[in-house]
Amino acid sequence: MKDTYQSITKASPEVLFKDRNSKFFGYAFPIKTEEEANYHLEELKAKHHKARHWCYAWQLGKEDYQYRANDDGEPSNSAGMPIYGQIQSFDVTNILIVVVRYFGGVKLGVGGLINAYKTAAQMALEESDILKRTIDEVFIVKFDYPEMNKVMQVIKKNNLNVIDQKLEIDCKIFIAVRKKDAEGIYEKFDNTYKVEISKLED
Repeated sequence: MKDTYQSITKASPEVLFKDRNSKFFGYAFPIKTEEEANYHLEELKAKHHKARHWCYAWQLGKEDYQYRANDDGEPSNSAGMPIYGQIQSFDVTNILIVVVRYFGGVKLGVGGLINAYKTAAQMALEESDILKRTIDEVFIVKFDYPEMNKVMQVIKKNNLNVIDQKLEIDCKIFIAVRKKDAEGIYEKFDNTYKVEISKLED
């Protein structure tokens, strides 16, 4: 069972690849939504308003991926897919890669374009901090206030990751559990009287 994924922690530094006077600026951004991808694209279009093409690819999701690749006026599959190929090659997700091209007056041909967009994307990823993260499932533990000590003992003993809590008369504690360990979480609270644990559905 795959229960890890890789992403980048912050935007990459700007990288530059040159081929026959054409300049290809590469950027990688961590994203969580398509709207974030569009925001970064608009920012780069403002920054590089004299450029000819703003080609990109993004991928979202931890297990079920969705992606988009855009050639932005370059010959079909000469820009977006080579960029997306690097996202797959580096096995990263929740990421946007944009390559901005300034035309240098010499046509590179489809092979030259594929190489340039692929290389600029690769350079951006090589300059990025790639982190492996676990795919977690979130559980909610419900109990009355007098049971607090018992619940906290279980959490401490099993080193569980508390991500949120609401401690009132009716208490709720939210814990994140790595996917491969998720089924075993119920047993840990089995002997804890008056405590209810359930998986938080997306």
